[in-house]
Amino acid sequence: MLAGLLLIGVASLGLMGLGATSASAATAVPTTACVANATTGCIQGTIKQGNGDPAVGVRLTVTNGDTTENLVTDAAGKWGVAITVAGPSTVTLDTTSLPSGNTLDPSIANPATVNGGLGRNAGTIFKLVSGESTGLSTSAPSTGDSATTGSVTWERFLQQAASGIRLGLLLALASVGLSLIYGTTGLSNFAHGEQVTLGGLLAFVLANQLGLNLFLAAFLTVAVCAATGYFQDALIWKPLRKRGLPNTQLMIVTIGLSIALQYAFQFFIGAKTVRIDKANPVTVEIGPITLSVQSLWAMGIAVAVIILVGLFLLRSRIGRATRAVSDNPSLAAASGIDVDAIIRLVWTASAGLAGLAGVMLGLVLNGVNWQTGLQLLLLMFAAVTLGGLGTAFGALAGAMIIGMVVELTNLVLPGDFKYATALLILILVLLVRPQGIFGRRERIG
Repeated sequence: MLAGLLLIGVASLGLMGLGATSASAATAVPTTACVANATTGCIQGTIKQGNGDPAVGVRLTVTNGDTTENLVTDAAGKWGVAITVAGPSTVTLDTTSLPSGNTLDPSIANPATVNGGLGRNAGTIFKLVSGESTGLSTSAPSTGDSATTGSVTWERFLQQAASGIRLGLLLALASVGLSLIYGTTGLSNFAHGEQVTLGGLLAFVLANQLGLNLFLAAFLTVAVCAATGYFQDALIWKPLRKRGLPNTQLMIVTIGLSIALQYAFQFFIGAKTVRIDKANPVTVEIGPITLSVQSLWAMGIAVAVIILVGLFLLRSRIGRATRAVSDNPSLAAASGIDVDAIIRLVWTASAGLAGLAGVMLGLVLNGVNWQTGLQLLLLMFAAVTLGGLGTAFGALAGAMIIGMVVELTNLVLPGDFKYATALLILILVLLVRPQGIFGRRERIG
């Protein structure tokens, strides 16, 4: 499989040059200890009430292949079931069995899809919050991107705000490179989302399939993704620039490249959602906010990398040259700056940052698939447009605004309406300030 993913990278260089079955009516059995071995895998988790106490007696249904198991949580709020068939399993929480005064967090998917495997543990998180239970379940994708409306409480607001900061940071990590590419070349790269996907899938192969240390797998992933960016410019974009192709034609090439890479990912990995980290997510409670350890690591790494990118652009000689090329390529060339070398560096760094964002997203979402980057591409373009096309710091500001709007809208609007709200905010801001937050007004005529 590693060879397959590496072939995807090479292919990019060459091209560049879930239904849940509910059976809550059946008798539920108490949870028993599950031990993974060569022929058995485990799907398990722990459910806690909004006040932190174990949620006892909550009913769940786990469907794996043709087998359906009905479970109840034990005295510690734990549940678990053994599986004998690797692949996606559906876990459905019976919300009518929740303890009084508790309800399922609207941002949590129910039913949830868990990719189990033989010889390892897998799980999902059902977070409960204080409030009257409606007794209704919500169907949602495995990424947890859906929500139902409910009473807006201070706890829900803080939880969604934390999720908005997390989404904004990861969007910024992926969007900075997209903005710099536009700033230095004028090209809108529609294949940038596939660099995010490539990062997540490479990390899956290296960490999950080959068993490498997660940090080592992430480092190698970023290196490979950066290499694909380097060879993209060397084999495709520089020759096309030298031929004088307008950016409209180049943009069409990026769209074709995006589609080709999506089908390459499907061919080598499949359409299923895969997990980078085999371990069950461990959560940390900070007051009313609950985040996984992976989310905290992802947010910390994103902040550190964004700060380093900012310092590089502001303090280093090459960074100042990059900003000069972004402001005026012709004047930068006349000043002795090697514009082609700067553009090559931007493509390399952008692909590396996108690959790192893919790793972080795969950990935060507890899974990645062939269209993870595609699903985020519109939000990335919204972030760089809102912040100001071609400006790295504008991409950061725009990403944070988009992230917060998307997650806070989740408090009052169901499903993917939150994405429509983010784009509505983009339109309204651009009507007032067409150049974006950090963009410069341009004289016409």
